[in-house]
Amino acid sequence: MASFFGHLTLITGPEAYLAEREVSRRIAQAKAQTPEARVASAIAADLTPTDLEQMSGTDLFSSATIACITEAHYTPKDIEQQLLTLARDVPDHLALIVSHAGGNQGKAILDKLSSLAATVLPHPLLKPKDLPGFVMDEVKSRQRKIAPDAPQALIESVGQDTRSLAAAVSQILADSETDEVISVSVVTKYFGGLATVTPYAVSDDVMAGRVGDAIVKLRWALATGVAHTRITSALASSLRQIGIYLTLAATKRQPRAEDIGIPQWRLKSFVPVARAWSPKAVAGAIRAVSQADAQVKGAAQDPDYALERLIIRLASLRRTAHDS
Repeated sequence: MASFFGHLTLITGPEAYLAEREVSRRIAQAKAQTPEARVASAIAADLTPTDLEQMSGTDLFSSATIACITEAHYTPKDIEQQLLTLARDVPDHLALIVSHAGGNQGKAILDKLSSLAATVLPHPLLKPKDLPGFVMDEVKSRQRKIAPDAPQALIESVGQDTRSLAAAVSQILADSETDEVISVSVVTKYFGGLATVTPYAVSDDVMAGRVGDAIVKLRWALATGVAHTRITSALASSLRQIGIYLTLAATKRQPRAEDIGIPQWRLKSFVPVARAWSPKAVAGAIRAVSQADAQVKGAAQDPDYALERLIIRLASLRRTAHDS
């Protein structure tokens, strides 16, 4: 394998999950070539001229650097020329790895970087006909087997987003270690009907502290067309209900389902979930949801990531309340 150092490796395309995995793989390969190299990573939109200069240099503890710049389609104008100058003459001590989503956003810098790169690795969106092969490869890479018709069953349950499919493969393999071959019945057992995940299914997991399940369901919901604002709305509604319960419980009054705004049959399962929160945690969570709602309405460059970060934040607030 040719050295990564002294060259630009450009990873392109809108298939974000595969591009991210390619970035990680290339960093690992460069690190294997030069174990003492330090790794410096940054999102292009956050870069300043000083940041880029520091990333591309060395330090007291390492004579080599692996500099990874992601989302180059958002490169600020005052950074573009500096990045291109670096890409045109990459120092021998530097492995420069850049990812760009392709498309019209930042097309000018993409064209220039492409002409300067020693290696260009494209990741176009996978077509529906390619997805069963993707699922099979994910399973085989973990030394497991899957029935020929099971990948399509998984796609129909989870949707066509590669990140969600990879997460589903990981989960099903972890949960079915005794199954020699992943069959359609196994897929149906674990994922049947999940392509229609509702915002409140996501919210229920968040409120109960099941952060991993919540993120997986969030990705499935978004992949099947659920609006980002429906997620924030469901989270806000659930938090208001918990807030009402805690307020009423503090007055020694037994909260009723109609007071909280939930069906009577949900009250029994709702109470232990609500008791795991505190009024302070609920207030902080409502503020976090409000901020995320503004982000998904235009303030954030990546609304999907904003929601995932929100879920992690809410889980942290709930955990703090539970531990106190």
